[in-house]
Amino acid sequence: MSAIFGIDFGTSNSALSVSMNNEVKLLNVDKENPISNSLKSILYFLKEDGRANSYVGHEGVQKYIENEADGRYIQSIKTFLPNKEFDRTSIYGKQYTLEALISIFLTVMKERGEKIINQEVSDLVLGRPVIFSQDPERDQLAQDRLIRAAKLAGFKNISFQLEPIAAALAYEKTIKDGKEQLVLVGDFGGGSSDFTIHKAGNNSKSNREKDILSVGGVYIGGDIFDSQIMREKVATYYGKNVKAKSMWSDNFFGLSPIVISKLTQWHLIPQLRLPSTLKNIKELKVNAGLKDQKLLENLENLIESNYGYLLFQSIEKSKCELSHKESSHVYFNDYEICIDELITRDEFEGFIREKVSSINTCIDSTLRDAGLTSSDIDVVFLTGGSSYIPLIRSLFDQRMGADKIRTADAFTSVAYGLGLHGSMI
Repeated sequence: MSAIFGIDFGTSNSALSVSMNNEVKLLNVDKENPISNSLKSILYFLKEDGRANSYVGHEGVQKYIENEADGRYIQSIKTFLPNKEFDRTSIYGKQYTLEALISIFLTVMKERGEKIINQEVSDLVLGRPVIFSQDPERDQLAQDRLIRAAKLAGFKNISFQLEPIAAALAYEKTIKDGKEQLVLVGDFGGGSSDFTIHKAGNNSKSNREKDILSVGGVYIGGDIFDSQIMREKVATYYGKNVKAKSMWSDNFFGLSPIVISKLTQWHLIPQLRLPSTLKNIKELKVNAGLKDQKLLENLENLIESNYGYLLFQSIEKSKCELSHKESSHVYFNDYEICIDELITRDEFEGFIREKVSSINTCIDSTLRDAGLTSSDIDVVFLTGGSSYIPLIRSLFDQRMGADKIRTADAFTSVAYGLGLHGSMI
């Protein structure tokens, strides 16, 4: 019997499901991953024996660490999909389009999935956020790029489903037959927070479009929260606040806003290797005091040694700890730098409050588009890593009531829902 894959290609983690023989199941495509059966959304290129080899997932992370950050490490590649300015990149002298890079990742998932079920698969349901970009043209560009990447990976028939709707379908499987509920689904990914309101419980119907009452999304996710910690607590170790007097005037100058912006976004740190950027850092270093020169040396070392991923892993670990602890430490001791920075939950919530307010506004508009109020919602179904952040959880507790909150596997519920959608096609 023919099979259909469902792929949740996430900013941080990806997962694969299959619909076949009237059954949907998740496929473990990264058995080395100690956390879950999801696949970390990373690509790592390393030159070995004169040729460039690529690695994905947990294997890629381990290779990156074993080789002390040598090579080219690419994470959060999904965030580049709506970026018109990113067309291609050179890796060991070979040009790769964005679609080609993503296709490497999708090809591995396809081949591993086919090996598990012992069958070739040409049909695919891909998840996508409610919005890739507020700009409709960029949003369409992102989806078109995903289609091209999937075709390069060998898929022939490709369809899409919104990620929060896929999560809603996954939740629906837990409802007793015939019990209709109004469900607000919140899917909190690494790059976006997406919502849908739907009537759940009518899973006997083949056409479910009328059960989807509204969808909404905002381009705020877990990566942005990591960036806020980097900006407020860690970037000072890399010269964020260094000011020096210009040798040409009485004015003081520091790192440009563009440099600081890229410093606080892990996947953009490699772009700091531009000659103009390195020149800005060098000029500031020449004019700075000894203590500040050391901070700028840290920045130069970060750029040269390409250890941004490892640093942001420490930041993410601290962020996760704040979901169940009142304080945590961002600790990093490697590459000639030692960081041990205390961060309290109150501080963290202060850093992200404005972003969480934007999420709350998106919830308002999603309810309004459905013609509903918070009291009309029967169940709130939350998935994704950032759904565990207390400040975000409190939004739903206060608006709908803690007794209405349901949760699911943060990494695989969307993929399972995509598989369910595939079974309806």
